[in-house]
Amino acid sequence: MRRRACVTLAPMPMFSPPTLTLEQGGAPCVRLRGDWVAAALADRPTWRALTAALRGTDARQAWDVQGLGRLDHVGAQLLWHHWGRQWPRELRAGEAQRQMLEHVAQLTPPGAQLRKPRRTEALEHLGEMVLGALQFVRQLVEVMGQLLLDLGRLLRAPGRAPWRDISGHLYQMGATALPITALVGFLIGVVLAYLMSLQLQRFGAEAFIVNILGISLIRELGPMLAAILVAGRSGSAITAQIGVMRVTEELDAMRVMGISHSYRLVLPRAVALGIAMPLVSAWTTAAALAGGVLASDIVLHITPGFFYQSLPMAVQGMTLVLATAKSIVFGVLIALIGCVWGMRVQPNTQSLGEGTTASVVSAITVVILVDALFAILFKNVGFQ
Repeated sequence: MRRRACVTLAPMPMFSPPTLTLEQGGAPCVRLRGDWVAAALADRPTWRALTAALRGTDARQAWDVQGLGRLDHVGAQLLWHHWGRQWPRELRAGEAQRQMLEHVAQLTPPGAQLRKPRRTEALEHLGEMVLGALQFVRQLVEVMGQLLLDLGRLLRAPGRAPWRDISGHLYQMGATALPITALVGFLIGVVLAYLMSLQLQRFGAEAFIVNILGISLIRELGPMLAAILVAGRSGSAITAQIGVMRVTEELDAMRVMGISHSYRLVLPRAVALGIAMPLVSAWTTAAALAGGVLASDIVLHITPGFFYQSLPMAVQGMTLVLATAKSIVFGVLIALIGCVWGMRVQPNTQSLGEGTTASVVSAITVVILVDALFAILFKNVGFQ
């Protein structure tokens, strides 16, 4: 029997490494060797060596690419970009190599040169953001002024007011928000009461849990939590509704028919949220207090009867007035911000998505800023 000899061949490289040499003879000439293809240029050490060698060359020198083994569009594009999208002073190339370079030159737009980042680019971007914020504030102030005029018109002719729209928005923004606000408020009350209980037990001050929960939930967390939930839920809906009307050209049709955007679109939503927001805030606060009572009863053994009996002594009436006024301001601002961003939507789907996102972020930011302003201005209200 014949024995077959098995010979294992070492894998041959698929390409030869690309190289570059600069000859300093009578006229400087750059000679290229190897395979200038994507597979060879993908090797990181090879790429670093080539980029370092290319730094000392430019299109004013003579280039000899006849010694290249292979040249694909990646290598040709690298050379074309390095030459500054212009032909070098002298080019020695074969027919196939010249065709590849000409093909890359034709497909590269004249203005496609890579822009180097400027040092002042970050400062310019910051300036654009500031100018955009100032423009948004100006539009918001204009909408507020127009809302006051529309309220005067409503009081002069209440029979012509859009009561049906107000009623519909009141249901959509208020009644349908009760389940989620109650759930979140209850959980926040449980967590807050549990954490405070652990700290108060160290000092034997368990009875002060009523004061902490009453003031924090009724004065701050209740209205703030309700406003954030409504801003994410109803503020985005307002922007999406008006933005869709912009995309479908309904706003243009209303203007042609002489229908006021402010009176028919902004006023019903602002009035509805101004009425619904205090009610939703009170509902959220009540749910949070219920969660706090449950956690206090389990951890500190403070009965619900003692909690609700001590609550009026811990929370004064002006605190309730302040929380109600704050909630009304939150509701009106959320509605106005949603309307402003809805009016700014361009007739395309991308602008609609960006406007909806910006509306939610702006509404939550403004709510937090206004809450901080209320806390500073009325820091002595509601405390003995």
